[in-house]
Amino acid sequence: MTPLGPHALDLPEALAQLELQRLAWLYCHAVDRGDMALLRSLYTDDAIDDHGGMFRGTADEYVAWLPAMLAALDATRHTIDSMLFVVDGDRAQGELVNTAYHRTGGQEVIVRGRYLDSYSRRDGVWRIRHRSLVMDAFEQRTTSEAVGFIGKGVEWGTPDSSDPVHTRLDLFRRQD
Repeated sequence: MTPLGPHALDLPEALAQLELQRLAWLYCHAVDRGDMALLRSLYTDDAIDDHGGMFRGTADEYVAWLPAMLAALDATRHTIDSMLFVVDGDRAQGELVNTAYHRTGGQEVIVRGRYLDSYSRRDGVWRIRHRSLVMDAFEQRTTSEAVGFIGKGVEWGTPDSSDPVHTRLDLFRRQD
């Protein structure tokens, strides 16, 4: 088992750490761009997602539930502020400090929390086996739609396949 503390990384552990980081970033991208096929591919077949009172269930149920929740929002932006993983062979655990920004109806809702994850590596690929959301801070405020000179002429992102990442970067195009 990889200890929690300073130590030299061997190549297999360094690769596992990088693969787990990529999995975290893919999750943020999939949710923010509404890419449910990509999102589902990040979980094991027997995975559980626990977002507290909002949602708790299987990965399939989560992917079925999420589009209706996202449809109520004008924009979302999930970021991972820091990540810490402990790897033990083909299983790992992670604490991912995150910020989730949501905008809807003139309101901004910002949740700062942590994903407490368990991962499994099957057939050489890491996936989320269990995800729990822990909330550390919550903020809700009125937003202004006025952009001013900073955003003048800058295209707005969208939570779907019309987002500029899909229209401008062909390697990012969704495979729906």
